[in-house]
Amino acid sequence: MGMQGGEKENERMSGVRRREFGRACMLNTDVGAVLAAIRRKADLHPHYFSQEDSYYDSSILQSLKSLRSLIFSPQQEWNTIDPSIYLSPFLDVLESDDVPATATAVALSAILKIFRNNIFDERTPGAKHAMAGAVTAITSCRLEKTDSVSEDSVMMRILYVLTELVRHPASVLLSDHSICTIVNTCFQVVQQSANRGALLQRTAMYTMHELVQIIFARLPDIDVKDEEISDSDDEDTVDPRYGIRSAVDIFHFLCSLLNVVQVYHGEYDPAQGALPRQSFDEDVQLFALVLINSVIELSGDSIMNHPKLLRMVQDDLFHHLIYYGTRSTPLILSMISSIVLNIYHFLRRSVRLQLEAFFSFVLLRAASIGNAVQVQEVAIEGIINFCRQPTFIIEAYVNYDTHPTFRNVFQELGKLLCMHAFPANGPLTSLQIQAFEGLIIILQNIADSVDKEDNSSPLGEYPIEVSEYRPFWEEISTDSNSSESWVDFVRIRKAQKRKITIASNHYNRDDKKGLDYLKVSQLVSDPPVAKAFAMFFRFTPGLDKTMIGEYLGDPEEFHLQVLKEFTETFEFAGMALDSALRTYLESFRLPGESQKIHRIIEAFSNQYYDQQTSDTFQNGSAVLVLSYSLIMLNTDQHNPQVKKKMTEDEFIRNNRSINDGKDLPREYLSGLFHSIATKEITVFGQNGMTIEMSPNIWIQLINRSKKMQSFTVCNTDRTLGRDMFAVIAGPSVATLSAIFEHSEEEEMLHECTEGLFSIARIAQYGLEDTLDELLASLCKFTTLLNPYASADETLYGFTNDMKPRMATLAVFAIANSFKESIRGGWRNIVDCLLKLKRLKLLPSNVVDPDNVIESSDSAADEDLESPDARQRQCTGLIGRFSHFLSMESVEESLNLGLSEFEQNQKVIQQCRIGCIFNNSSNLSNEALQDLGRSLIFAAAGKGQKFSTPVEEEETVAFCWDLLLTMTLANVNRFSTFWPNYHDYLLTVAQFPMFSPIPFVEKGIIALVKVSNRILATYRPEKVSEELIFTSINLMWKLEKEILDTCFEFLTIQMSKILTKSPANIQTQLGWKSVLHLLSITGRHQETYEQAVETLIFLMSDGTHIYRTNYIYCIDCAFGFVALRNSPVETNKKIMDLMAESVKNLVEWYRSGYSDPGSNTSNSSSADDNSKALASSNFTVNLFVRLGEALRKTSLARREGIRNHAITSLQRSFTLAEGLYFSPSNIISSLNLVLFAMVDDLHEKMLEYSRRENAEKETRSMEGTLKLSMVLLTNVYLQFLKPISESPGFKTFWLGILRRMDTCMKADLGVYGVPDLQEMVPDLLRKIIIAMKDKNLLVPTEGDDLWEITYIQIQWIAPSVKDELFPDV
Repeated sequence: MGMQGGEKENERMSGVRRREFGRACMLNTDVGAVLAAIRRKADLHPHYFSQEDSYYDSSILQSLKSLRSLIFSPQQEWNTIDPSIYLSPFLDVLESDDVPATATAVALSAILKIFRNNIFDERTPGAKHAMAGAVTAITSCRLEKTDSVSEDSVMMRILYVLTELVRHPASVLLSDHSICTIVNTCFQVVQQSANRGALLQRTAMYTMHELVQIIFARLPDIDVKDEEISDSDDEDTVDPRYGIRSAVDIFHFLCSLLNVVQVYHGEYDPAQGALPRQSFDEDVQLFALVLINSVIELSGDSIMNHPKLLRMVQDDLFHHLIYYGTRSTPLILSMISSIVLNIYHFLRRSVRLQLEAFFSFVLLRAASIGNAVQVQEVAIEGIINFCRQPTFIIEAYVNYDTHPTFRNVFQELGKLLCMHAFPANGPLTSLQIQAFEGLIIILQNIADSVDKEDNSSPLGEYPIEVSEYRPFWEEISTDSNSSESWVDFVRIRKAQKRKITIASNHYNRDDKKGLDYLKVSQLVSDPPVAKAFAMFFRFTPGLDKTMIGEYLGDPEEFHLQVLKEFTETFEFAGMALDSALRTYLESFRLPGESQKIHRIIEAFSNQYYDQQTSDTFQNGSAVLVLSYSLIMLNTDQHNPQVKKKMTEDEFIRNNRSINDGKDLPREYLSGLFHSIATKEITVFGQNGMTIEMSPNIWIQLINRSKKMQSFTVCNTDRTLGRDMFAVIAGPSVATLSAIFEHSEEEEMLHECTEGLFSIARIAQYGLEDTLDELLASLCKFTTLLNPYASADETLYGFTNDMKPRMATLAVFAIANSFKESIRGGWRNIVDCLLKLKRLKLLPSNVVDPDNVIESSDSAADEDLESPDARQRQCTGLIGRFSHFLSMESVEESLNLGLSEFEQNQKVIQQCRIGCIFNNSSNLSNEALQDLGRSLIFAAAGKGQKFSTPVEEEETVAFCWDLLLTMTLANVNRFSTFWPNYHDYLLTVAQFPMFSPIPFVEKGIIALVKVSNRILATYRPEKVSEELIFTSINLMWKLEKEILDTCFEFLTIQMSKILTKSPANIQTQLGWKSVLHLLSITGRHQETYEQAVETLIFLMSDGTHIYRTNYIYCIDCAFGFVALRNSPVETNKKIMDLMAESVKNLVEWYRSGYSDPGSNTSNSSSADDNSKALASSNFTVNLFVRLGEALRKTSLARREGIRNHAITSLQRSFTLAEGLYFSPSNIISSLNLVLFAMVDDLHEKMLEYSRRENAEKETRSMEGTLKLSMVLLTNVYLQFLKPISESPGFKTFWLGILRRMDTCMKADLGVYGVPDLQEMVPDLLRKIIIAMKDKNLLVPTEGDDLWEITYIQIQWIAPSVKDELFPDV
């Protein structure tokens, strides 16, 4: 083991010796090469070298020879030897004035080898001194004048050596001064190479780029404390290594390179787009920008740790970038945009105002129409690069658009892209395509942030309203509260900004109304605070400057407070007096009244004096006097009416001793004079925007940035994303629609459609108007709504043009995915759908209401209504839509050997139109109402043109099928949406050109199906039933003939309801409608049997005969019995059931109101007597209704039916004994039923007797009358007791006697004497005997009933007088 260890150590030592020997050989070779180069010059010029040979031997030559003698006999390893020993001889060569260029080049190569081979490092003794000496020698290298090629070679080697020197590990020992010297030397080479070969210049630029990268790559590693040390003046504390000081100096140097005198030799004409010949200065600018960009990229956000460097970025760099960004070529502008983009990446927290200024003064202005197309393209590309950043658009919106004192940066960028992308005549230009791509990027970013699959949290209301006062100029940080409250704050501030814009419009028309609007809009507190008005005047663009000046100059106390607050918004620190005055007076127009001017200038003077950074002025009065003087000078110099202008001496003389009794410096006053004389103090334009970035504005911006909250860095938010899209929604839809219309390229159409779909994804969250506008545009592109195209033309265009098919797919994909957010857009969708129907492109089973009925109760539908299911459905539709668009060509996707018609049908199948209606349970109430409205209006013919009646009927039927499908899918919330549907039905009925056929015919069929669905299950609420039958009744009343047209369908449906679900009918309207329809439609021969069987089933069972439907059952039964030629036996059966129904009345009477059809129960009633009375009155009324029906039946033409009616009536009265008839009730009932029946039959008998050959009919009617008289007698005797107790008993009794008398004296003419004369005496005898038995007919004092009866009997039937009144 020991031997192996020794061998390894020997190998290591051997390797070290070989490396050391190699370095010695290298140095020896280099020394020899340098000596050879020097001697070569002596050989070429012996007369010159002979005189100085001793000099070389004693200095350069001697040092080289000494180095050679030490090379192969070192006392220690090379990395421990002071580098100056082997560097100095070569460095001496560089510093010599007379050494030939070739020798200098060889010496540089030797030095390069030393640095590249890392013979020493930062730990080597003397390394620091050696590095400093190397820098000094190399940067001060002197060349003997020789040919340019040799000089270029030497300069290139200097560049290589400098690069390796800075890259060397020992470079950390260099001082800041050395680093700056190296960079400066490199730049000098760049400058000197301008007139030399291109290779040298490129090499110099590359070297400088390398140096900057190496230097600033260390910036993240430099401790912040190093900057504090570098700021110290104590030499003992200065860090010997280079660090932040050199970085600051170099960066300042790079920024200064931008400040060139002239960018172009000639004028740059934006209108012509011609670029003059570029000067060298532009090359320097571009070179400096490249280096600055490298600094930003390498340093990153570490710049924020170094205040000096950060201040340079904020001030110097941005000022140069903005200044030259508006005056440069496309190439420079592109580089500037890249730098600002990098600054945004790393430093945006610290450059909020600078970024706004860059967009306002550079990109937005460069991209405006009027500039050269190349400039516009570069500006648009710069904007797009910003928009590609994930958080830029949301951060721009939050930091600028929602802040009342900033411009609407995002809104202006979005509208600018829309403006440039909007197509004109002809194909799209490269600029339009570029802007279009930028717009698509913005829309997709917003859509992805708003429509997140993993975030279904509800979005806030839109638009949000300002409900309480809060200072609109104040800000909060994202960290100050919860995210939700911060989002609300941002949204409210945006609403405040909108209100401020409205207030400015009011203010310009009427200042009082404008300020009042501020109070009404909660922008100003109550009572108002001066600062609110001051901020309004200061930062609201577009305000009338003259009106602001008048307000600020008003002497009222509150106005003075506003003036003070207004003036305090200015930052005059570091500004000259004339610049400060310009900035101040540019924000408003001075009023004409001198006192107002004095108040305003006094406020300015105090503010300027308080913020001055020098001791120029002793007090504010001096500022006031001089400011007045400057205003007067401005008027004097720039008013054309002033002929004799003030001279400089006069101005200085006028301002003597104003500074607390002392004179201001003459140079100071002279500078002010020339500044005012050269440039007039002006007011900004009425739009409030400045024309260019001036030094005054920049100083204001920098001062303001020191107090402004830093740039807010935030992630995307769904609510804010929706809000920010809303500000560009209109232009976006219009632009994409125009591009879709004008473009013919498939790829552009795909991108455009995806952009429109992104808009739909956003608009579904509260931007219904935008979604409707989008659908209107897409529907137009389907060509289905062209009113001037025939069906063949439309079909041809749809078949042979990809654009209509894509638009159709997009329309129905949006309708499927976002149907819950569509409002007015349903009208366009329905119109497209109907046109497809007329073109025969829709599948025959696009909707199937029967399947909806079957599946509506299944678990699948319940799952479909869940949010997860809706999300899956939406995602699936989007996926299919995207898949269809991702194909290379729609034509290829359909080129499967199918006919054109089949290809079109395949496209329509992709639309999944049926899902819109079958799955409409996902629709919101608003969307459901709008869709229903569109269908009802379309079915009524609004906006439709029909070529044939058949086409009209098919279209109307299709609309009602869709409405039926949708209604059945939402029957669980029928009562919510149907009231509006019924109103729509009423509305269409009022249309001037409304045609009830076929609208009513198809409508009542659909409505009856809905009623079946509603009544299929028991529903506690009754509103739905009331609503549907109200609409059904409206339908048939609009056109009663439809009851005969649809009688078979209606009979079947009514029978189905009454046989399968009668227990679910809970309203009187429901029973009335069903039984009425059954009665009407059952009169037809084809349906009579089914209808009657249904009625007999209902009445025979008796279970579903309720107080609520009793009358309607009787009316229905009477309707069937009264039919001519109806089977007699069937009618008898019906009348028997009618009579037996009295049992129900008796039962209801006995149980009060508690019956299965009753809606109320009296089990807890407190007043039983009141209950019984009410129940008896109700049941008696029902009995009377039954009696009247049978009374009317007794007048039938057929004798069997008449007589059976009387028999049934007799049965009814017999069963009615269980009812309670009060004295008044019984008399009223008998009057209505029996008296009326006898009178009608008597009249009928006489009518027949006056006819010829009607003896049979007359005798038949007489027989019925006899039965009715018998019935009257029996019923009278049956209810004699309550009748006698009635106050109207005498009258009623006289009524019976009068009818007996009428029958006795009836004249049948030629048909002989009626048989009634034989029957009447017997009836009278029976009645009077019964009355006597009950002591109702006995002579009584004070009662003339007996006497009257006696007299009447004498007239009616004298034959029985003696028998009945024997004592008289």
